[in-house]
Amino acid sequence: MAGLSVALLAGSLAPAVARPAPASFADLVEDVAPAVVNISVLQRGGSESQPPRGRGGDGAPFPQNPEFREFFERFFDRQVPGGPGQPQGQPQRPRLGAGSGFVVDPEGYVVTNNHVIDGADEITVTLRDGKAYEAELIGADPRTDLALLKVDAEGPLPYVAFGESDDLRPGDWVVAVGNPFGLGGSVTAGIVSARGRDLPGGSLIDFIQIDAPINRGNSGGPTFNSAGEVIGVNTAIYSPNGGSVGIGFAIPSELASQIVDDLRDDGAVERGWLGVRIQPVTPDIAEGFGLEGTEGALVAAVEPGSPADEAGLRAGDVVLSWDGKPVTRVKDLSQLVAATEVEKEAELRIWRDREARTLTVVTGSAPGERQALAPAQPESEGSVQNSEAVLGDTGVTVATLDDEIRDDFDLADVASGVVVVEIAPDSNAARSGLRAGDIIRSIALEPVQTAEQAAERIAELAAAGESVAAIRAARGGSESFFALRLNRA
Repeated sequence: MAGLSVALLAGSLAPAVARPAPASFADLVEDVAPAVVNISVLQRGGSESQPPRGRGGDGAPFPQNPEFREFFERFFDRQVPGGPGQPQGQPQRPRLGAGSGFVVDPEGYVVTNNHVIDGADEITVTLRDGKAYEAELIGADPRTDLALLKVDAEGPLPYVAFGESDDLRPGDWVVAVGNPFGLGGSVTAGIVSARGRDLPGGSLIDFIQIDAPINRGNSGGPTFNSAGEVIGVNTAIYSPNGGSVGIGFAIPSELASQIVDDLRDDGAVERGWLGVRIQPVTPDIAEGFGLEGTEGALVAAVEPGSPADEAGLRAGDVVLSWDGKPVTRVKDLSQLVAATEVEKEAELRIWRDREARTLTVVTGSAPGERQALAPAQPESEGSVQNSEAVLGDTGVTVATLDDEIRDDFDLADVASGVVVVEIAPDSNAARSGLRAGDIIRSIALEPVQTAEQAAERIAELAAAGESVAAIRAARGGSESFFALRLNRA
């Protein structure tokens, strides 16, 4: 028996055999490169009052901040409005931009990034053989940073097909191809570094991370698998200096092909809509809600009149599954809802009052940018009195809102609730993310309107043996949950 045990153990530890690297990618590149095109755009001058849209603005899945400004200017070869060197308050001169794209249909349909063509007055597609065509914008989807163009060529164009990005594994070989600045094909090779990466604003996308260098001007170009199929659309790099450091991101073909089909159908993408604002379930929040783990999406706010509101979903509910599919990460819910047909009935499994429940919701049609929260109604004159209270042993001091407190903290006159006026710097509360000026709406899902109510609620929870209270607080027009430990340190 001992000999058998040793033999089995030795077999289980046998080293994995790596697939050999291809001797050359030349045959693959020769097949696919003719379908990769250069995209050039012309954006005519605007004014300060009506700035042209550009990357980092309305159409790009990235926030406008100095770090990303520099990234966009270097990587996408196009100057961002308001960036360095842009005169403020002066009419802007026409600007040129360059990116890449690829033909997905011999009739002339071309895929690229939305941020490459966003705000363009003229779009030109140049093929590998130097022939250039004026392109028509069929449709664009800023949420996934994809756009579909159409050119009218003399005959069928070389094209490439989408592959199965879900089959990719970290370590698989990939080839990134671009056509920057109309100089012809640019080819780099590498491997898949990771799956399911997040980028700012990309809640609907599980990006593929690749180490094949994505060079300046290659935005919108394709990444291929070893079979010559498009498994990603190159859209971003992470770099401290504007050049490739081996961290690039591509939109998976599974998502890109769906979006392209929608855009080709009617020029727009219709998504399911629930009408909630969500946040992750942290370990402290899980403890406060009686959850065993951190899976799920915590509902921070429900838009009045939305499908979620009509289904009875509340702030403080934790969504565990959508239509039978588990919600493990907070972005899972966004992706599942967006992929659901409009007016489809779906089963929503939630956690409320320390037990699982089931709701039925009918998805709506995703609107444009909606305000996540309805403004709170102002308190009637003289309905509250100014008072302060300390919330047990948490290190938090709160005050009932009145005009004086609103002025002190520069709060809108429509704000209601209890404002945090002081937090002990060495307390758990300070580490929770709660700040002075935050407006507490509820404690452990019970609304509070005065400092006295807030203090009483904390005392009740402490007396019941609770160690964490879920605080719903408003800041800057949006609401979130914070886990407040009932001991100071």
